[in-house]
Amino acid sequence: MNRVEVFQRDFEKEIATTRKFLAIVPDDKYDWQPHPKSMTIRQLATHIAELPTWVSMALNTDGIDFATMDYKPTPINDTASLVALFEKSVADGRENLAKATDAILDKPWTMRKGETIYSNDPKADVIRMSLSQIIHHRAQLGVFLRLLDIPIPGSYGPSADESF
Repeated sequence: MNRVEVFQRDFEKEIATTRKFLAIVPDDKYDWQPHPKSMTIRQLATHIAELPTWVSMALNTDGIDFATMDYKPTPINDTASLVALFEKSVADGRENLAKATDAILDKPWTMRKGETIYSNDPKADVIRMSLSQIIHHRAQLGVFLRLLDIPIPGSYGPSADESF
């Protein structure tokens, strides 16, 4: 199995788990946040739903400059729209990963804000970071849902809300 195939396998596993979490976000809780410094569920869930496109960005660009980008999150107000955005992002990431080669994974990718460079890593590392970000923020969402007494699905086996 080559590196692209490993990423494809990991991508599909994490997407399947993430889909379960996004699908249970209650429509009436999008403005809820557990702490003033925390994101709202809308901000967090939208970020999670858009993260699969970072795979495509890593593969198709040489980097990102936060000083010049004009990012505006997709407006999301309900779970049906959230899941639709996620599926669109997944299709984009999946399609670009399917076209990738191991050789492109070694090319450099830079994250910066103007002259300040945050990282300059191989594209493979950026794809791994993107998957890690999905996992990390999905776990945050799980905590948010738990605080709202919403049963959460298991990630790598059953959760405390599922029978063993």
